[in-house]
This record gives sequence, C-alpha cells and structure tokens, in this order.
Amino acid sequence: MLRIAVPNKGSLSGPASAMLHEAGYRQRKESKELVTVDPDNQVEFFYLRPKDIAIYVSSGKLDIGITGEDLLIDSAAHAEAILPLGFARSTFRFASRPGAVKDLADLAGKTIATSYEGIVGKYLAEHDVDASVVHLDGAVETAIELGVAEAIADVVETGTSLRNAGLEVFGDPIMRSEACVIRRKGAETDDPKVQQFLRRLQGVLVARSYVMMDYDCRAEHLEKAVALTPGLESPTVSPLHNEGWVAVRAMVPTKDAQRIMDDLYALGARAILTTAIHACRL
Repeated sequence: MLRIAVPNKGSLSGPASAMLHEAGYRQRKESKELVTVDPDNQVEFFYLRPKDIAIYVSSGKLDIGITGEDLLIDSAAHAEAILPLGFARSTFRFASRPGAVKDLADLAGKTIATSYEGIVGKYLAEHDVDASVVHLDGAVETAIELGVAEAIADVVETGTSLRNAGLEVFGDPIMRSEACVIRRKGAETDDPKVQQFLRRLQGVLVARSYVMMDYDCRAEHLEKAVALTPGLESPTVSPLHNEGWVAVRAMVPTKDAQRIMDDLYALGARAILTTAIHACRL
C-alpha cells in the first residue's frame, strides 16, 4: 500500500486535498482525522504538519508527500521535488526600513529575522554574504521595530503587510515556491504505484488547464480554423450532413478559450462550445 503525506492545515491543506479528490482518491471527512485509508486505490494518507512532511518522506517511513518547495528546501531533508502542482505559489524577499539596506551586499554583518532560516542561510552562503540569521515562528515584520534584526526575509504576496509595517523589499527574490510532490532522494524511480499516482495528478493539472472546444465551420476555412485550435496532436474533424461543413473538436488552453472563440466566430465558425475536462491521461 502506498503511504502518502498530506498537509493537515494551512494554505497547502485545502488545495492538496481537493486535487487528490479530483484524482479519484478518498480524503478525510473531518480535520481531526490523522490517517485515511483508501482501499480501492491501495493508498494510505497521513495528515501531517507541512513543515514535517519532508522529514518523514526523507526517512523512508512514507513513500511520497505533498508540501511546499520552500518547506522542502528549508528542512534540508534528503528528499527532492518530482512534480510541481501549480498551487500555493509564493515569493521570498528581503525587506527592511526604506533606505536602510539597498542590496544584498549591504546585509553583511547585519542580523536577519525569518521563519525560514534554512532557505535564507543557504541563499546567503551561495552569495558569500556573512550575516546572522535569527529564527522567529511568525510576525517577523515586528523584528525590526523591536531591534531584533536590521532586515527580515519572508513570503511576499502583495506587499501590503510590509508597507503597513513601514518596510520595503530590496534585492532580487530569494526564491519562488509552489506546492509539489516529493520523494526521498535515491528512491526507486519506476515504482508502478508511484507512477500511477503521478499520472493521476498530472491528469488533474491538464484537466484544469484545458477545455474541450467543439465548433462547426466551412470546409474551405478548415485550415485557418485548425491553426487556431491545433489541439495536442491534432484536432478531430468530421463531415457534417450539410455538404461543405465540418465539425471540429480540440483541446485548447482555458486561458485562451474566449479569444479563440472570438477568432473562430470571425472566421465564420458557428455552434462554438466549450466543455470542462474532469480527468484525462495524455
């Protein structure tokens, strides 16, 4: 039975469970449940603190896990990311009082407060910057006001929290992160159960990114229409009862669907429909 670690709370938890549900796996019904067994798929899910998942996976006690790339790197665990999942995206930046620190080199000899000392320490070492790193579990913005540090390193989304604290970002992003599937380094790469799990999640990712588009068009406009909807390999084209017309079906990126529909309509296509894709294998 495949043993998989899933985040039990935080911004990773809900999207991870939703993706697993879309992939056909049974998920817990209550947040208090720590373990869920899915006998139909031969999978056992363990709901753990996101920061601990990389440690459990690296120990070999669990086969794979879902966590943030940032948490994986921060843990320094003997594990690796094998599939990005496209949610819980974040950017790590340095910040300080306006004008106090202008670039990375100015951090030399200073103290940096962060909840991710593994990431920050690794970044500083890679750039040959000798600075002290202080670990705080949260609310690192107050570290500068209280004199604990001259700069902080934290997740930055809109920057509103930093501005409210009288801080501004400086330098390049430390890293960009998103949720991912991880496994222990050196683990068997062709385990059939792991490969099946990955194929299911990849199917969810594709289904979320594409819609199926159907439309009718004049045969003489087919080549131009197909150029707009090339599909993955090629579109399906079928003759209609009315001579000179064909029906076309192709997968198109969801983000481009409305524009493509407009372009097809302008080309003379009609009966243009899009349908959500709930699952797929490519």
